[in-house]
Amino acid sequence: MNKELFSHINIKKQFLKNRLAVAPMTRVSAEDDGRASNRMKNYYSRFAKGGFGTVISEGIYLDESYSQGYINQPGLANDKHVQSWKPVVDSVHNYDAVFIAQLMHAGGQGQGNAYVTKSIAPSEVPPKGEQLEFYGGSGPFPKPRQMTEQDITSAKQAFVDGALNAKKAGFDGVEIHGANGYLLDQFLTDYLNQREDQYGGSLENRLRIMPEIIEEVRKEVGEEFIIGIRISQIKVADPEHKWAGGEDDASFIFSELSKTSLDYIHVTDSDATAPAFGEGSRTLAKAARDFGILPVIANGNLGNPEKAAKMIKKEEADIISLGTSALANPDFPNRVKHGIGLKDFDFENTLLPHAHIKDSELNKEIIE
Repeated sequence: MNKELFSHINIKKQFLKNRLAVAPMTRVSAEDDGRASNRMKNYYSRFAKGGFGTVISEGIYLDESYSQGYINQPGLANDKHVQSWKPVVDSVHNYDAVFIAQLMHAGGQGQGNAYVTKSIAPSEVPPKGEQLEFYGGSGPFPKPRQMTEQDITSAKQAFVDGALNAKKAGFDGVEIHGANGYLLDQFLTDYLNQREDQYGGSLENRLRIMPEIIEEVRKEVGEEFIIGIRISQIKVADPEHKWAGGEDDASFIFSELSKTSLDYIHVTDSDATAPAFGEGSRTLAKAARDFGILPVIANGNLGNPEKAAKMIKKEEADIISLGTSALANPDFPNRVKHGIGLKDFDFENTLLPHAHIKDSELNKEIIE
């Protein structure tokens, strides 16, 4: 087990000391103006101190316009944001961990925005379900305004600007958030995208915005900066969603993304080891591996070390990212390496009544 989880790997020229990463998790603990807080610095550095080779930030908004999805979500929209992230990045780098900034545009799945009162999306279709109260929302999602061509151009530029600001802040790379029902996933999703232009209709058109953003970001950040993307079928507001074309859709999506200048694909599912497209089908991670050529990060109920190691051994994934298991055990890698028992995740005391970072998390003893 230790052989699989603690072997080295390189993404681009970046050396990762093990195969364990912290998954992006919304914690709504930034300052009111989007600056990263000292609490966030302590929070992220604990994962690095606890042995994780890679830390992926929570979704960070990109502009002083439509991208923000939650009140007290951190931003990378201006120089104040950039300067506030620098000590956070330094604290993670102090423990030889790679730090990736996840770049997020909420689109129609937003619950709070300090800059605008309305949301935008590919079409005037609100997300299913209701807003999450522990992220500060309540009630159904409002109907978004359909994006114009100028809105699409502005959103693409926001990803470019966010990536450049992440680089200025010292991050080692960025992860473009194309999953979980946020803007780019809204373009990909058939029932949320009812456009009749080049960004709607066929799967090719609905995917189009992702490769465009990837290449525009790459052009500006250079070849050495890591660029990944996160992909899922499931959504915050629709956790049962599946791609209509099943594995055929997966084949097209992952093969097309592999033609870009991406450095990895990060897939997430409710259970990363379960068939993703019906009984007897591939997992989402295996689909990304079989239909693409890029390193794969797998996420979803992989807090059992044996289960995680098996995915690496079977070559279904190159890296395992942990969410709730990392919250329960910010020192997960060091515990596993030294044979120390793991703690169970306490949903109620960690994420309720509000998902901000708690003192009880910051006061946990860390195994070094």
